[in-house]
Amino acid sequence: MKKIIYNQLLIDITKFFLLSSLSLSLIIWVIQAVNFLDYISEDGHGLLTYFYITILNFPKIFSRILPFCVFVSIFYTLNRYEAKNELVIFWNIGINKLKFVNILVVFSLVFLFIQIFLNTLIVPKTLDTAREYIRNSKVDFFPNLIKEKKFIDVVQNLTIFVESKSENGDLKNIYLKDQVKENQSQIIYAESGKIVSENGLNFLILNNGSFIDISNSNLTRFAFKKTEVNLAKYSSKSTKTPKFQELSTTALISCLYKINYNILLYKIPDYFLCENKAENDIDEELFKRLIKPFFIPSIVLIACFLILSNKDSFRYNKFQNFLFFIGFFIIVISEISARYIGNSKVEIFILVPLIIFLITYIFFMFRLKVNT
Repeated sequence: MKKIIYNQLLIDITKFFLLSSLSLSLIIWVIQAVNFLDYISEDGHGLLTYFYITILNFPKIFSRILPFCVFVSIFYTLNRYEAKNELVIFWNIGINKLKFVNILVVFSLVFLFIQIFLNTLIVPKTLDTAREYIRNSKVDFFPNLIKEKKFIDVVQNLTIFVESKSENGDLKNIYLKDQVKENQSQIIYAESGKIVSENGLNFLILNNGSFIDISNSNLTRFAFKKTEVNLAKYSSKSTKTPKFQELSTTALISCLYKINYNILLYKIPDYFLCENKAENDIDEELFKRLIKPFFIPSIVLIACFLILSNKDSFRYNKFQNFLFFIGFFIIVISEISARYIGNSKVEIFILVPLIIFLITYIFFMFRLKVNT
């Protein structure tokens, strides 16, 4: 009988967790997708790149809200059981409150390992894959980025100015500056032109103009009647260097602890420069991935304090609000504490969630004895 009750309790919590986490993740994901429209409107990437980037950011969103949804799921389920007098029935048939709480705490370890799995493997991989799409994508929407009497510099090493643009795409008085090298650039002027697409590539056809090559203060000029500029050779100015959150956990740990890359089975990316000045950022990122999930048992235990009171109590509503505030406060602490770990090694901070949990658990047993 007791086993059936425990199983049903865990099923109810899991159902509400899936419903709340997926719903909230989708809402945040839609809002995030709107923000990602800048990759099209400002950076000129195509719809397919936008779609991949948007989809691949969903695991990150889900992982970030997971602790809050775990807390809300247990908090809501226990409140619902109390409202239906089911908790009173549990105590009357001999279910021990401490064992009841211990089962929920052990169950919280499932969510703890799920978040560690997401943080250390899934999220970095999906974010890095999204960045890879940006690295390899072309400026597919370049024609739409051209505006009259505005300097357009959405691609690297190229600035374009167009005096006028007709509805059919004809351009008048076009100026281009191509930064070929550090001390070498080329300015192109044309009376007219048009952007055309061939085989998925964009070309700028220019008529009646001239090239001005500038190299170490030397000018060379020659005219042309018609020429074309292959816009496919220019890449977007979108950030292509990966952020720390996009690097693998293996790469971060190997850099932080000065592990010889040659003994790792994982190949360290060439673009990852392991420098001492990056230690604080690596500490912060590893804290988020490996330490922050250990706050989950603490917030689950906070929600379990609900069983120490009942709905007939005069201060039950205030007690509910207080517990929700405490649980939310611990979640906030877990989010912001990563910024203050300084130069300390990240493994030291495993003590923070453990100390919070032990203090909370001891206090819970004390209150349980007082109530009985």
